Amino acid sequence: MAGNYDRISYLVVFNEQSAFKDTYGGAIGMVAVECQLLKPDVPSDAVVIFSHPIGGGAYLPLVGQLAKLGLHTIYCNPRYRGNDTALIMERAAMDLGACVRDAKERLGYKRVYLGGWSGGGSLSMFYQAEAQDPRVTHTPAGDPYDLTSAGFIPADGVMLLAAHLSRNLTLTEWIDPSIEDESRPWDRNPQWNIYAPDGPKPPFSAAFLAEYRERQIARNRRITAWVKQQLADLKAQGLESHERCFTVQGTMADPRWIDPAVDPNDRPPNHCMLGDPFVVNDGPVGLARFTTLRSWLSQWSYDDSQADGLKCAARISGPMLVIENSADDACTPSHAARLMAAAKGCTIDHHVIQGANHYYFGQPDHVRQAAITVRDWLAGQD
Repeated sequence: MAGNYDRISYLVVFNEQSAFKDTYGGAIGMVAVECQLLKPDVPSDAVVIFSHPIGGGAYLPLVGQLAKLGLHTIYCNPRYRGNDTALIMERAAMDLGACVRDAKERLGYKRVYLGGWSGGGSLSMFYQAEAQDPRVTHTPAGDPYDLTSAGFIPADGVMLLAAHLSRNLTLTEWIDPSIEDESRPWDRNPQWNIYAPDGPKPPFSAAFLAEYRERQIARNRRITAWVKQQLADLKAQGLESHERCFTVQGTMADPRWIDPAVDPNDRPPNHCMLGDPFVVNDGPVGLARFTTLRSWLSQWSYDDSQADGLKCAARISGPMLVIENSADDACTPSHAARLMAAAKGCTIDHHVIQGANHYYFGQPDHVRQAAITVRDWLAGQD
C-alpha cells in the first residue's frame, strides 16, 4: 500500500589507496559509503538515487515523500558526510558510482534515476558526464584519480530538483568581493561591501552588478593562484603529498539576497537558506569557510573544478526532469535556466512549484506536489 515503506541502512564498501586519509575514522585503504534504502511495500524495478557532496539529506521532506508515494529511493552519503573541509569531487563521484553499481548488481534494480537535489544536481551531472563521456584521469591538483577506468554505469535519467549550478559557480556568485587581501579579510572595500553602513544599497544598477560579478570571479581566481603556488612550493620541497588548510571569510554576499529584483522570484528579502545573509557571510557554516589546497581546486575553483555544472550538463544526454521552487532562497531562477540551456543533449521536462522554498520546510502540500511531479515523470519513462 502506498504510504508504507521500510528504511534500510546499509554500507557499500570498496578499496581505494591514497597517500593520506582525508576523512576521519575508518580503515586505511577502505571507503565505506553509508546508504539508506527507502523501500515501499510495492515492488519496483526502478530506483531513485539521491546523493550530495556532503550527504545528510536522507530525512529531507522530498526523499521521504517519494517513498510514501511508492517510489523506491536510495540516499547515498559519500565519504565526506557532513564535512566538506577536504572534499574532492572526483572521489564523491566515485562513491556515487559504487552506490549505483550496488543498486544494479546486488539490489537488482534495472533502472536507476539520479535525484539531484540542491548541490546533488551538479554531482549527478558530473557522475553522468563521466559515465557517458569519461575524461577525468587526475584531480585538478594533478593527483592521479582515474574515473575513465571506473566503469560508471550511466543512469537512465537525471533529475535536477531545486538544484544550483555547482559548488564552484555558486560560491563565486556568493563570495564577498569587498575582501581584496585574503591576509586581511576584515579590511573590506566599502565601495563593494553591500553590508557596510556606507556601502552600496539596493536597488543595484546593471553596471554595478556586472562589475560586482567580475570582482567576485577575480577574488576566486586570486585564491586559486595562491593555492596553486602553495602546492608548487610543497612539490619543490619534495612534499608532494602534504596539504595545507586555510579559512575563507566572506562567502554569502550575493546581491540577490538583499535586492529581490536581482534574479527575482518569490523569496523574502534579506534572507538566504542559512538565515540572515549579513550574519552568514562570516558564519561558521559558510561555503568554503574551512578548506584545503586540493579541495579548493576540486570543488571551489571557478576555473578548475571538473564538477562545474554547466560544463557537465553540456556533456550528458537523455531524459532530464527540472523542478524549480518559486520561493527558493538558495537556487534562484537563473540557475535552472542556465542548466537547461547547457543541457542541449537532454530531453527536458520543466516544472515550477509555486510558493515552495528550498527545503520545503513547513510546506507539506508543496513537497507532495513536487513528489507527484517526480512520480508522474518516472511513470512516463517506462
